[in-house]
Amino acid sequence: MANVSAIYSVGDSLTAYLRHAYELTRVDEGLPSASFALCHAGEMIGTENGADPVDKPGVTLYLYRVTVNEHLRNDGGQSGTPALTVNLHYLLTVWAESAKVEHQITAWVMRTLHTHQALGPSDLTPDGGWGTGELVQIIPAEISLEDTTRIWSALHRPFRPSFTYIARGVPIGIAPPPTGKPVVARRLAFSSSSGTEGGQ
Repeated sequence: MANVSAIYSVGDSLTAYLRHAYELTRVDEGLPSASFALCHAGEMIGTENGADPVDKPGVTLYLYRVTVNEHLRNDGGQSGTPALTVNLHYLLTVWAESAKVEHQITAWVMRTLHTHQALGPSDLTPDGGWGTGELVQIIPAEISLEDTTRIWSALHRPFRPSFTYIARGVPIGIAPPPTGKPVVARRLAFSSSSGTEGGQ
C-alpha cells in the first residue's frame, strides 16, 4: 500500500514519463527540445517580473485540487480502517513562444496520455511505497471554461490554453497502530505542599 509520498510520487512519475517519451519521439516528429516540470503553487503564481514557471518551450504539471474518491475505499487490513483513496486534479499547460510549437506540443501530450492512460509499477517512482500491481489511472477531466478561467485568475496570470487530467484512485495506506505496551493503570501520588502531616 502506498505511503504519504504517494501524491508526490504520482506527479513526479507522470512528469518523468512525459519527459522520457518526448525525448524518444521528438526528433522523428520534428519537435524542439522541451522541458517538463512538476510545479508547486509558489512557482505557478504570477510574480511582478512576469517570469514563467518553466523554460520555453516547456510543459508544467500543477496539482490544483485533491478530492477523496468515495468509490474506491480499500480494506485497511488488520487495523480495520479503510485506506484513504484520493483523486489528483492536474492543470497541464504548454508554454511556447509561437503558436505552432505550442499547438504541436499540446497535441503530442494529449495523444501520449490518450494512448498511455495509467501509471503502472514500471512508471511509478519507488518513494511512493507502491505495492505490487497498484495502478493509477490518468483520465482527461472536463471542466468549464469559467472554472479554467478562475484557476488562472487565482494564479494571477493571464489566461493560457491548458487542459486538465485526473489521476484517479491514488491509495494512501493507513499507518499501523503503535507497537508499544498499552497503558493499563495510572498511579498518582499526592503530597501536602505545606508539609502538614496528613494534608490533602
